[in-house]
This record gives sequence, structure tokens and C-alpha cells, in this order.
Amino acid sequence: MTHDTAKAPHTPVLLDELVGLLGPRPRGTYCDATVGYGGHARAILEASAPDGRLVGLDRDPQALGAARDALADFGDRVTLVHAPFSRMAAVLGGLGVLPVDGCVADLGVSSPQFDRAERGFSFRQVGPLDMRMDPTSGETAAEFLGRVTEDELEAVLRDLGEERYARRIAHAIVEARAHGALSTTGALAELVARSLPRHERHKDPATRTFQALRIAINGELEELERFLADAPACLAPGGRLVIIAFHSLEDRLVKHRLRALAGKPPARAEGGAAAPGVPSLRLLTKHVVVAGDDERARNPRARSAKLRAAERLPS
Repeated sequence: MTHDTAKAPHTPVLLDELVGLLGPRPRGTYCDATVGYGGHARAILEASAPDGRLVGLDRDPQALGAARDALADFGDRVTLVHAPFSRMAAVLGGLGVLPVDGCVADLGVSSPQFDRAERGFSFRQVGPLDMRMDPTSGETAAEFLGRVTEDELEAVLRDLGEERYARRIAHAIVEARAHGALSTTGALAELVARSLPRHERHKDPATRTFQALRIAINGELEELERFLADAPACLAPGGRLVIIAFHSLEDRLVKHRLRALAGKPPARAEGGAAAPGVPSLRLLTKHVVVAGDDERARNPRARSAKLRAAERLPS
């Protein structure tokens, strides 16, 4: 089966920065834990020619199929697996390739996923309330909104969307649900817009609500926590971990975990914070890496990208 990537273009963000920090080399083995449409993976394979290997994971079977087409010319240097990035350690162990020389993760939703109305990620297109990164399993956004309590929904919108009007929106959604008036992304976006007393300039009023629901439906923060717990042990000494996050909740988790593994104190004073242990990583990025003006102009998705990297220390 051929997957039409031409209709779903995706430009990898911070490509030069990611490859530069990862440092792919011939004979190396690498993992792209969120291979998506293969943009970062292609650059890693080109930089590790002629015999570097790459294992790519993705929970979205459509993206994985597109990556298989896009990377077909690399032959058996590539192994692609349908799995969430939280299962990286198990997948790599099962393939017998541990430890690897580097691992990358580009978090969040890809442009093609947003652009396809039937996936239900975007408030700019009318489609079913789905939002699953793996449309073959799990609960849809419509099913979640059909059963969640008002208090639970308020907590999701507040904690995962950082939505100041979470209570107001949650109440409106539960009321609309009772009348069967909530079945599409368009209906939800309109309801949220009506619920807010004021709108921010240059930001759609539904942005935070859609982000919160997507994170909840896909268990994104839980997936990231499991990945961060396992990733350092998957690296060979000198192996590198490069992660690109797209919102503050993800980036905060990455920042704090990498600092802890590098033996650094918490970035801010936190009550009850654990003392740093014996470091297993060395930070490669003192400050977060963001896209330059040229890339931001070419690729709007790059505006919110935040890259951090670390290297595995000798045991």
C-alpha cells in the first residue's frame, strides 16, 4: 500500500540542530522514537552512511506507512515498528540492538495529522471528535467527552491546557452534551468561543481546550514520563539523547528530568525536591535551543519548538 505523502507534507523542525547534537556516524545504531513521516530519520541515515542503522517507532500507522515509503531507499538499514515511544526500551531490547548510539524524539502532533480533518486534531477544520494518535485503539475525544464529569473535565482543561476559563468551558460542554449538541470539532470550537468572556489576540479561543483534550486522550505526559525514565539506560556511553518539545508541559518534564540525571539541582527551588544523585548524563544544551528567524518564517510549526540534549556518561 502506498501512502500519499505529497498531500501531507511535513517539514522536520530544528533539523540541522538535531543532527549536529546527535552526531550520527557510520556503523552507529540510532532510534527515532517518534519517526513520523521520516524527515529526521532520513537526515540521520544520510549522516551515518554507508552502514549506520536506525530503528523508528510511531504509534500512528498512517505516519509509519508514509515513513516506510519515504525511507525505502535505505533498505535494511531501517527497521520500523508500530509502537508508542514509551515502549522504546522494550522494542530495542526485542530487536537485540541495545545499547544504541543515539535517540531522538520529536514530540506532539505532526502537520499531516493536523491537516487531515478526519483525525479530529484541528479546530480549523470540521471533522469527527477523534484526536487519537493511534486511530486503531483507545478512546476518542467524543467518547471521553461523553463520559467525563464536569469536575474531571475542568481539571483536564486547567492542568493540561492551562486554560484560565476551564470551569466555564467544562460546564458549557457538559450542558451541550446533555442536548446532543457536540459531535464535531467545529461544534466544540464554536462552543468554546461562545464560553469565553474575552479572546486573546492572535490565538484561537479553542487552542488550549483542544491541546488539553489531545494530551488527555493520548496520555502524552504519561508516555513522556515513561520514555524519560527508560531512555538513558538505552544509550551506550557517549550516546546522545535529543528531544524536541512543543509546549511548556512537555518541555518542563524534559528539562527537569535531564537536569536530575545530570546531577544538577532543580532549576527553581521546589519544596521537597530530591537531592541530585550520581549523574548518568551530561547536558549538551545549557539553554533550550529554538528555531532561528529564517526557519520560523519558513515553517510556522517551528515557532514553538524547544530542543534539549544530553549525553550518556561512562558507567
